[in-house]
Amino acid sequence: MGRAFEYRKARKLKRWGNMSRTFTRIGKEITIAAKAGGPDPSTNPRLRALMQNAKAANMPKDTVERAIKKATDKDAGDYKEIVYEGYGPYGIAIVVEAATDNNTRTVANVRSYFNKHGGNLGTQGSLAFLFDHKSVFKIKPKENVDLDELELELIDYGVDELEHDEDEIVLYGAFEEFANIQKYLEDNGYELISAEFERIPHELKEVTEEQRVQLEKLLEKFEEDEDVQNVFHNMKEAEE
Repeated sequence: MGRAFEYRKARKLKRWGNMSRTFTRIGKEITIAAKAGGPDPSTNPRLRALMQNAKAANMPKDTVERAIKKATDKDAGDYKEIVYEGYGPYGIAIVVEAATDNNTRTVANVRSYFNKHGGNLGTQGSLAFLFDHKSVFKIKPKENVDLDELELELIDYGVDELEHDEDEIVLYGAFEEFANIQKYLEDNGYELISAEFERIPHELKEVTEEQRVQLEKLLEKFEEDEDVQNVFHNMKEAEE
């Protein structure tokens, strides 16, 4: 299995454990997508993909519908997507993606988490060189499809890595190729399980068990914040 796959698998196992946080996160993404591209999934590809993510997470249908309706509700908060970057203790790079209706509140919270746990908030874009920003698609395999041929064909649409795991195929492509990859999959009848953006570190840093405990406390603070959508880092996972 490739570097990206192993990193992502370890991260997902933790993240999807908290179902209510997952629903909140996907709900916000749905609201933002519906506001940007309209509430009709048939004419809004990003919304269509997010509705598949909601289905994969077993998110109730009425919760999804409420998130779409919120996009047209004048009293609803106007979410802005913002990225914060900084270093935790022991030189671990951390990228925090937020969706907030109050940037002053969110940046103050994010800065305080870094400061209280021995890290510091940096400037936007300062850690971009440490991570690959990827489009990640999970699809169901079709009968009689040769994976090598599929990978070769998908290269033209921006896919640069393909992994086959049990009963699903995971595709990795450039961030800016998301729409092209999604269009190919839909046009060719592939069942989309989920479609997300991930920041995958170029290299992972080893830490001691004691250091890991301290870093995990900081990562948990970010995960618990209602404004935070995603947290990425370059700390190597503990060996099983």
